[in-house]
Amino acid sequence: MAADLLFGTDPTASWLLALVLVVIVSAVVWLLLHLIAGAAAGINSRVAEIWEIGQRVANNTIHVAKLHEIADGVNAILTRADGIAHSAEAIRSHAEACPGCPECFLGRR
Repeated sequence: MAADLLFGTDPTASWLLALVLVVIVSAVVWLLLHLIAGAAAGINSRVAEIWEIGQRVANNTIHVAKLHEIADGVNAILTRADGIAHSAEAIRSHAEACPGCPECFLGRR
């Protein structure tokens, strides 16, 4: 009896009501899917941004390791340069104090 009040006895009215309900449900489903797709696109955009930043960090990490290698090489060069400077100073001091230089230094005397 309640179905007769809602749909009536006319089959055309029942079909139209069912059709309207299908359209409304379809519109709601479309709206929800549209919102989900928008959220997914936003997440994808953020993930791409994070990925790019992560690649930059990784690239900089590689350069930091190389800088440590370069610093070790520079320290070795400075150590050798310091030794050369001390040797040059010793030669200069000897040459200033020795009356026979440079012949004595060269071993000619």
